[in-house]
Amino acid sequence: MHTQPVKRLCLDLVKAALELENSTEEIIRNAILWLQIVGVNMARRTFLRQMFALPFVGIASSWGQSSSHKQLNIMMKSAWGSDDPTKAAFPFLHGLALSEAGHTVQIFLLGEAVSLMRQSVAAAVVPVGWPPLGETMRKVADRKVQIYACGACCRARSVAQSDLDQWGAKFGNPTIFVSLVEWADRVITE
Repeated sequence: MHTQPVKRLCLDLVKAALELENSTEEIIRNAILWLQIVGVNMARRTFLRQMFALPFVGIASSWGQSSSHKQLNIMMKSAWGSDDPTKAAFPFLHGLALSEAGHTVQIFLLGEAVSLMRQSVAAAVVPVGWPPLGETMRKVADRKVQIYACGACCRARSVAQSDLDQWGAKFGNPTIFVSLVEWADRVITE
């Protein structure tokens, strides 16, 4: 058997195995077994050299394809306020992206970040390279991403229940904070 047909058969085998979502180890084990069955007398070194590209084939084949992924529970935490518009926007921008990717997101704001709950502040915050924060927060609220604003921080900054209501947000407290950390698969601090 010539090298080209063997290489073509190996590639076909790898392609079929990838479609079945086999692990790299399973693919190599099955390829060696297949080569033994068909009686191909080929040096192991040559075979392994051809199989070296296997992980790269898997990566390349997954690009551009939708793959199933585990839905995560993600808690976003931020204390950035209007003094740094770009950093203030990150929990909302990233929370929106994660929600759109199918993950469950909850945001907990504390410190200066609670002032973003005021419509006037949200409208005035324009992060560099991004739309005004108010637009992003509206999208986050429309996706029903739960936002918590530290109650003590809100009282200290005169943020009222009516400020939170427009975003579907709630007052948070240490107990809620702890429950979110325990609920989350990932905690992202921005």
